[in-house]
Amino acid sequence: MTVEMVFFDAGGTILDPHPSFPELFARTCAAQGYGMTETEVSQVQEKLAPHLVELLDEADLPHGPTLSPEASRKFWTFTYTRFLGELGIEDEAMANKLYETFSASESYRLYDDVKPTLDAIEAAGFRLGLISNFDSWLEEMLLEMEVGHVFEPAIISGLEGIEKPDPAIYVLAVERAGVDPGNCVHIGDSPAMDMEPAIAAGITPVLIDRTDRYPDSRYSRVRKLDELLPLLSEM
Repeated sequence: MTVEMVFFDAGGTILDPHPSFPELFARTCAAQGYGMTETEVSQVQEKLAPHLVELLDEADLPHGPTLSPEASRKFWTFTYTRFLGELGIEDEAMANKLYETFSASESYRLYDDVKPTLDAIEAAGFRLGLISNFDSWLEEMLLEMEVGHVFEPAIISGLEGIEKPDPAIYVLAVERAGVDPGNCVHIGDSPAMDMEPAIAAGITPVLIDRTDRYPDSRYSRVRKLDELLPLLSEM
């Protein structure tokens, strides 16, 4: 194949809660009088994170969680309630506090390898795009992080009204980019939300597995973004 376009997922791929989801979760709870360790939060995260699709079904939303502020709050407070329940805490106000924390742009940072990788890939002649399930405020946050301008197109579910794992969001991305899907690569952190629908849309997927969660993955896999450019050169 001849790669022309490299699409990136956002959460877990180019950015994440800072200093980390477990630490920010534990800090937020501690400020409200609930003591827990980052390790305890990490254990719950490992248990629940692979099952976000099932949690979507359990939340019984009228439509996807990023498609309206109301749906976002309902899904994430439901999810944080599940997290808290695993930690032995039943407090609706705490779930809402966590939602406010993780809905603030100041709670996120780019991974250290993002800007150097984007610069290197662009310098090598590839085009860059974004396909992300995220609330609409991602667009402004990426501009604040000084990377928003490099993604053309930037397909954000909260702005487009389509969410992964619907392959239609990938079809929309290649249509906006004006490229053949067979000349596109998508890199993301979820087999269910990134890899499978990308394949359904004719796009070659690459799994970024920063925490070695999928060592036996059947997909092309990198542990850090700086491994991506050599992989693209081999395609």
